[in-house]
Amino acid sequence: MKPKSLPKYIFVTGGVSSSLGKGIISASLAKLLQSRGLNVTIQKFDPYINIDPGTLNPYEHGECYVTEDGTETDLDLGHYERFLNIRTSESNNTTTGQIYQTVINKERKGDFLGKTVQVIPHITNEIKRRIKLIQNVKNYDVIITELGGTVGDIESYPFIEAVRQFRWEVGMGNSVVIHLTLLPYLSAAGELKTKPTQHSVKKLMESGINADIIVCRTEHSLNDELRKKIALFCNVEIESVIESIDASTIYEVPILMQNEKLDDVVLKKLNLNNIQSSKLDNWNAFVKKIKNPLNEISIGLIGKYVELQDSYKSILESFIHAGAANDVKVNVIPIHSEEINPKSIDEIFKNLNGILVAPGFGERGVEGKIESIRIAREKNIPFLGICLGMQMAVIEFSRNILGLNKANSTEMDINCEHPVISMMESQKNIKEKGGTMRLGSWRCVIENNSLAYKIYSTNEISERHRHRYELNFDFVSQLSEKGMIFSGKNPDTGLVEIIELSNHPWFFGVQFHPEYQSTVEEPHPVFVSFVKAALNNKNN
Repeated sequence: MKPKSLPKYIFVTGGVSSSLGKGIISASLAKLLQSRGLNVTIQKFDPYINIDPGTLNPYEHGECYVTEDGTETDLDLGHYERFLNIRTSESNNTTTGQIYQTVINKERKGDFLGKTVQVIPHITNEIKRRIKLIQNVKNYDVIITELGGTVGDIESYPFIEAVRQFRWEVGMGNSVVIHLTLLPYLSAAGELKTKPTQHSVKKLMESGINADIIVCRTEHSLNDELRKKIALFCNVEIESVIESIDASTIYEVPILMQNEKLDDVVLKKLNLNNIQSSKLDNWNAFVKKIKNPLNEISIGLIGKYVELQDSYKSILESFIHAGAANDVKVNVIPIHSEEINPKSIDEIFKNLNGILVAPGFGERGVEGKIESIRIAREKNIPFLGICLGMQMAVIEFSRNILGLNKANSTEMDINCEHPVISMMESQKNIKEKGGTMRLGSWRCVIENNSLAYKIYSTNEISERHRHRYELNFDFVSQLSEKGMIFSGKNPDTGLVEIIELSNHPWFFGVQFHPEYQSTVEEPHPVFVSFVKAALNNKNN
């Protein structure tokens, strides 16, 4: 039986340190509530002034995740989709930049009737408006709002103040604040220290917000004494002190939170009664498969941002989903494309069962990607090229099979002799960088009797994109004559979406980003097929 007084609001804040996993805790709680029959969504509020992460360097902020409607968002939205098997949109991600841009535009139009525009009430009002805005998309039972950054950061204050006001406006029992904090372990003393948590909660209280639940990120289990101490100093009940111990996989976190009864505590505080118990049977089966694989393979991930794992977060998670579907542990070996050259390549690639050339922008490291694709093609190693990876496959084929030694992309060399990859016509007059690429879901029609059709089992798909360049139509006939198959095209523009090779066991390049659509419940078929091909390659 669902509650009638809807929606309820949950706010997730963080303290002590960044990167504690607010997104994973938010997604895990949402999964537990969803499994209990509630209609749940999550939104992320980011305190940076950028309008969106689309112009941010991956080293700066990790992966830029793209939603179905073409919004460039924070990577945490990927976690939301993967855990909940839902589709997010622009209403699920808000930044300080968007807040101020909206308020300034209103001021320029005279919407404030000459009043002095201030953080309070104008900025906080806009934040509160956006907290509720997502309810217009769908009628949700529970809306979880994750606040980026750390309590005490100067850029976070307007969001904290807006939450304080919002909680007062919606009334007691209609909102909960969960504060995620760190319990550091001092090996010299042999104990967990609660003082950083106490100070973090105190900082939150100074802003007018009392945390209802404290989630403690820790390397060691909490005993009753520590729970009582945290409860005493942080003004919460003992049952509201939740242990979040390091897990072997992020997909174990919902199970750990269920064991800690986080969903029970939240429902009690939100006065949501008579809610069915959580059912995580399928989720438990998935985690069991991750932990008990029958086989193991190694995939080389060729990219230029490999120092930061978050740069390819969706790809890494897609391999976990596809690995579980194949009862395989996928060891992803990050390989920096700048370190690849003809002398080093045999040693680097000798133990790989498959090669993925990752997406990216700019000329740095592209020659290493091209060399990797040559090895994959010549040695019949299963190959997957995503976005730029597909484009590099076209360049490699053009150089080494067509004999066009100077084949390149105009992104790398604007005056190249053989521009087999060129800028899309629709992009040529665009000057601004943010949110101007070919973004979001676009249709693709698939040829019969192709690897693509074997993978998808349908003639039409829709996949998400993020690019400015495309395969040059002028070279299609030459490429086709030598064995390159164009098995997927956009039906409206003819843009090539998928390439294959006729004489290779598994060679697949896609202009889109299949990793954005892979979830626990629905592993992406491209990754499932790729992992299976890599396993076959190992066995053979």
